[in-house]
Amino acid sequence: MIKVLIANRGEIAVRVIRACRERGFGTVAVYSDCDRHALHVRLADEAYHIGPSPAAQSYLDIDRVVGVGRKAGVTLVHPGYGFLAENEDFAQACADAGLIFVGPTPQAIAKMGSKTAAREVALKVGAPIVPGTEAPFEADAPVETIAAAAKQIGYPLVVKAVAGGGGKGMRTVMNPDDLAAAIRTARSEAKAAFGDAAVYLERRLIGPRHIEIQLMGDTHGTVLPFVERECSIQRRHQKVVEEAPSVALDETTRHAMAECAAKVAREVGYTNAGTIEFLLDENKKFYFLEMNTRLQVEHPVTEVVTGIDLVHWQLKVALGEKLTIDPMQALTPRAHAIECRIYAEDPDLGFMPSPGLVRALSVPGGPGVRDDRGVYPGFEIPVFYDSMISKLIVSAASRPQAIERLGRVLDEYRVVGVKTTLPFFRWLLTQPEFVESRVSTQYLDKLLADRKGIPFVAPTPENEEDATIAAALSTWLRAHRSAAGDANGGSDGGAWRRAARTGGLR
Repeated sequence: MIKVLIANRGEIAVRVIRACRERGFGTVAVYSDCDRHALHVRLADEAYHIGPSPAAQSYLDIDRVVGVGRKAGVTLVHPGYGFLAENEDFAQACADAGLIFVGPTPQAIAKMGSKTAAREVALKVGAPIVPGTEAPFEADAPVETIAAAAKQIGYPLVVKAVAGGGGKGMRTVMNPDDLAAAIRTARSEAKAAFGDAAVYLERRLIGPRHIEIQLMGDTHGTVLPFVERECSIQRRHQKVVEEAPSVALDETTRHAMAECAAKVAREVGYTNAGTIEFLLDENKKFYFLEMNTRLQVEHPVTEVVTGIDLVHWQLKVALGEKLTIDPMQALTPRAHAIECRIYAEDPDLGFMPSPGLVRALSVPGGPGVRDDRGVYPGFEIPVFYDSMISKLIVSAASRPQAIERLGRVLDEYRVVGVKTTLPFFRWLLTQPEFVESRVSTQYLDKLLADRKGIPFVAPTPENEEDATIAAALSTWLRAHRSAAGDANGGSDGGAWRRAARTGGLR
């Protein structure tokens, strides 16, 4: 039987495990100290401890992760997103160990993972790019040298980390006086997040939309683009809400953007899942921004509007199968989907993380509702990682209908025990600019600044029955953990599933 190591945690690990089980593949999880009882550990067939809670000593330790792959006898290694997903050294280490990395080649990751190198590829195939510096400024480059380049580009501009993504290592600079401080901050953040302090400069477009094209490439030379995703609603360069399709694109622009993305990917012989990100200005002119050489957090909205399971295709392509997806199906939306990233954060305290015990969790259902989550009642959200609870995705025949459905679902969604971003999303849905899709990448930051400290609407008081059930469940979990398997190295994670079926876990 084919076995897959999922080199990640949280909701994406759960998502991949479920796809593997649907394909009939065995699943192997890895976990750190604080994730000993995490949902992905409970669901996997096998689970192996890989170190202390800090990611640098566990999920980012290439030798330990690859060592588990060897020990467990896996065929495939799926990196999810984040952690080692865009690390060419990890992809190479998997290959050297005889394991198939579910993603692009190490060479493609290295080429497209560098934003400056990716811009060179885009220029080579004729893709429009935002004006900026073509070569990176390494960590020891003098500020004076960068300032001279900034003068040529013009202000406002953005100092951006060459590596990584997720808004880390990015600072907007409105005038020359602020440049030095922005460089220091961006370098420091980039070094901490990606181990690389190199930066480059890019002109800041005023009021652009952030549009991205999902891609899938096979090992036989086919690169297939999908319908676009609208990712303009961002807080400090971090995506908060994603949609598909974008109301800002007509059919002509959609196909032009899709073909541009595919040309960039073909130039580097790209395989498996990836995403090309663009900025769209007010004149509907688009510019290549960067490439993410992995599965995106927001991939579910593409799946919902096309009916195509991207994770299934990742596994198929990794095993050498040809892409047989109808190109028109991939580019023709059959619905409108909206995704909200629900975090354990307190929106009234500047979205500060709110780790702690999830006492109760009630997820709404109904037509067009999907919830990809990595927690359960009784699980304690740790302080060491991203605090995402779930990704809530709703879909309907039109955007107005999707918004109506999202409002209903958000009103019904309950999380007890930690602060969440649910009140923020309930408020966002009342804002005219959101409803009318009059947004840009700068929209949300300005909207939040204009609130001037006004508290968000408090969530509906917790349901006492849910809390009672959650407390009983937590007691059951603690009492039965030893019987169900403590998920030590090589333990049978499937024992959790058997306990769940007989003991009432959900």
